[in-house]
Amino acid sequence: MSWIKDWFRSFFLEASEWAEDKFGPLRLILWLYLLYILLSHLGDPMYQSIFKPLNLGIHELGHLIFIPFGKFLVVAGGTIAQCLVPLISFFMFYKQRDFFAICVSFCWMGTNLFSIAVYMADARKMVLPLVTPFGGEEIIHDWNYLLGKLGLLHSDTVLGGCVRVLAILNMVIGLVFGAWLILKMFKKKR
Repeated sequence: MSWIKDWFRSFFLEASEWAEDKFGPLRLILWLYLLYILLSHLGDPMYQSIFKPLNLGIHELGHLIFIPFGKFLVVAGGTIAQCLVPLISFFMFYKQRDFFAICVSFCWMGTNLFSIAVYMADARKMVLPLVTPFGGEEIIHDWNYLLGKLGLLHSDTVLGGCVRVLAILNMVIGLVFGAWLILKMFKKKR
């Protein structure tokens, strides 16, 4: 496992060097907004950030992408796409060596996971308003269907709670890494 340790050491060294010549004030404003999003989600599970419409659009597109793979994957495809896109952005920004954008990708994933947690925890009650871009068709509550098929419908709130913890972890990782980068940016300026 020393390769993991070496990779992290290399990653943080490169991130520190990257931050030396970057402009911190605008990134600080974005970081503060991301912190506000986390605090808002913690205070109100139904909070919806500026990321919500983007996340919802990707979610709905995911259903379309998975049409060739059968009903279960069509229904799961929304959540799969919703998580896959921020993950792809993480690797894309890593390849481009934009370390602050990696922080934003972590926080973006967190906003997706907060939405998924609420949706998942609603699987039995099904009180959330649902949307479909194809009006007139039967609207399926994704998590009622998925957890029902998996025999886990009785665990909807527990699973939703676990996803909420993952959301918090994603946002905290993004915010802590972002704060570290911003400190490096300001430190170099002095």
